Amino acid sequence: MKGVLLVNLGSPESPTPKDVKPYLDEFLMDKYVIDVPFLLRALLVRGIILQTRPKKSAAAYAKIWWEEGSPLVVISQRMQKKVQAQSDIPVALAMRYGSMSILKGLQELKDKGVNEVLLFPLYPQHAMASTTTILELAEKLRQKHFPEMKFTIVPAFFNKPDYIQALANSIKKHLDTFDYDHLLFSYHGIPERHIRKTDITKSHCKIDGSCCNTPSPAHEFCYRHQCYETTKQVVQLLGIPEGKYSQTFQSRLAGDKWLTPYTDVEVNKMPEKGIKKLAVVTPAFVSDCLETLEEIAMEANHQFKENGGEEFMAIPCMNEGDEWCTVVANWIKDFEKK
Repeated sequence: MKGVLLVNLGSPESPTPKDVKPYLDEFLMDKYVIDVPFLLRALLVRGIILQTRPKKSAAAYAKIWWEEGSPLVVISQRMQKKVQAQSDIPVALAMRYGSMSILKGLQELKDKGVNEVLLFPLYPQHAMASTTTILELAEKLRQKHFPEMKFTIVPAFFNKPDYIQALANSIKKHLDTFDYDHLLFSYHGIPERHIRKTDITKSHCKIDGSCCNTPSPAHEFCYRHQCYETTKQVVQLLGIPEGKYSQTFQSRLAGDKWLTPYTDVEVNKMPEKGIKKLAVVTPAFVSDCLETLEEIAMEANHQFKENGGEEFMAIPCMNEGDEWCTVVANWIKDFEKK
C-alpha cells in the first residue's frame, strides 16, 4: 500500500530557552548544517553558540508564536489536512528536527499498512542542509526500523510549471494590492562551500556569475542555480521588468563566506536608491516560519524604514493556499498511478 510523508524543518516545543536549546542542538549538530568534523562542531555549537543563542532565539520565536503553537508546524498541519482531503492514500507529516520526528511519521504510515512511501521534502530548491539531511536520515531509519518499506523521492520542484504557477499567483494576489517600487526575492542563505560540495561534476560551480546560467548536470543539486531559476520563471510569468526585482540571500552565520548578495545589506541600501515601497517574497520556504515572519516581516521591515523606506510588504509563503495544496495533491495522484 502507498502513502506519503511530507517533511518540513521543525520547531522548538515552545518559545522558551529551555525548549529552544535542545532544538538548536539537534539542528546545529547536524553534519549537513554545520559541515565540519564532529569535535569541532561540538566545540562550536555546544561550547559557544548554545551558551547565548537559545535566549536570543527564544525571544525571536516569542515574537511570532501563535496561540495554537509554532506557525511553521500549525501551517504544515493545515496543509497536510487539505492535501489529505484530496488524496486517496494516507498523507502523514513529519519534521526533520523536534518532536514530530521522521521516525514517528514513518511509524504512523506503517501502522496504516503503508509499505511504499512517497518521501516529500517540502523544499523547492535542493540543499545539503535541507533536502539531503532529510533523505539521509529517512534512509537510515528505513534500514533500521522499516526494511520492508520502499521510498520514492520527490526531487527539488523549483522549476515545475504547476509549482511556478501557484507561486506566481500567490505573489500576484498580494502585489495587486500594493503599488511597489521593487520586488525582492530573498532566499535562505547557505555557505558557498555547500554549493561546491553538491557539485556532482566537481568542477562546474565556480559561483562566478556565469556557472548558474551555463547548462550543466551540476544544476540538478545546485541550490544557487535553482534559486535563480525560480526567480527567473516567476518574473517571466508575472511580466516584471528587469530592474524592478532582484534576488538576495538571508540568515547567514558569521565566520564563513555565504551566498551573496546579503538580504539585510541590500534592504538597507534600497531607500537611498529611490526604492521607497518594497515587497519581499521568500520562495525557499513553502510555509511561513521564523525566517519569514521575524527576520523579514519584522526585522527587514524595521531596517528598511529606519533607512528611509516608506512602505514594506512581506508577501506570505503559499502556506495552506488552495492552489498549492491542489498541486501537491496532484503530484501524489501521479505517484498513486505508477
